[in-house]
Amino acid sequence: MSALVLAEHDNNAIRSATLNTISAAAKVDADVHVLVAGKGCDGAAKAAAQIPGVKKVLKADDARYDHQLAEPVAALLATVGKNYAAILAPADTFGKNVLPRAAALLDVAQISDIIAVVSSDTFVRPIYAGNAMATVQSGDKIKVITVRTTGFPAAATTGGSATIEALAAAADPGVSNFVKQELSKSERPELTSAKVIVSGGRGMQSGDNFKKVLEPLADVLGAAVGASRAAVDSGFVPNDFQVGQTGKIVAPELYIAVGISGAIQHLAGMKDSKVIVAINKDEEAPIFQVADFGIVGDLFKLVPELEAELKRRAAK
Repeated sequence: MSALVLAEHDNNAIRSATLNTISAAAKVDADVHVLVAGKGCDGAAKAAAQIPGVKKVLKADDARYDHQLAEPVAALLATVGKNYAAILAPADTFGKNVLPRAAALLDVAQISDIIAVVSSDTFVRPIYAGNAMATVQSGDKIKVITVRTTGFPAAATTGGSATIEALAAAADPGVSNFVKQELSKSERPELTSAKVIVSGGRGMQSGDNFKKVLEPLADVLGAAVGASRAAVDSGFVPNDFQVGQTGKIVAPELYIAVGISGAIQHLAGMKDSKVIVAINKDEEAPIFQVADFGIVGDLFKLVPELEAELKRRAAK
């Protein structure tokens, strides 16, 4: 039996989190299939077919999957997934929304947030906000798994030649319908795929300071802007900026934490970053325990100085 990956996409292209999930699926079973459900999703299906290691792409192109609502997609996944040994999706908002519903329909337990594959039925996942690792073995016939994308490399986007098979739509549960969506638009990289992230915490003091102090630095670095839960709860920035256990899990090449104390909840979402720089006026702040470089001082003085120096060097 094969492993099935539920693709996250925009009908035209496959999102980066799916590439990491495909790498995880290949460790579970060498025969990897990808399910693309959407409306007018030919582009996404063709992109999935080009990913090396993918043997087959299942395309469900129907109006009921237009906005990829969790209930109809889960019903489709449960119908198709009966023929697979494992079903995987990214452990992000999309995957966490769909897979628990599919697991319930299949009457199996979900294995959440895996960071390593020991064997086809045994996985490693973080517990206690990442302070301990649990090795979990599943006896279920079908393994339903969400993948922490920072634990696996992204699969290549070209070089594959999978076949594409059209699927009929599954019965619609009829318990949800799309009303509207409000999307925040930004020229900056997506938070979960950015190579550089500049994050602010409660020490930023206001949303205006995010715009005046943090965003100019992010622009110089070509970075995404993140935030701690405290900053989000204080209303400084929207919750899609949140990095942490209850936000987005990231592992960029460079993570700059500005005015972030370093609560366990936040560290769980970014401590796998390759290089961590912390700027905080409190030299006892926990963030310095995981930082590769730390600067103790007033962020409102240090961040503009850092921005100016980066601009000066870029101008040479």
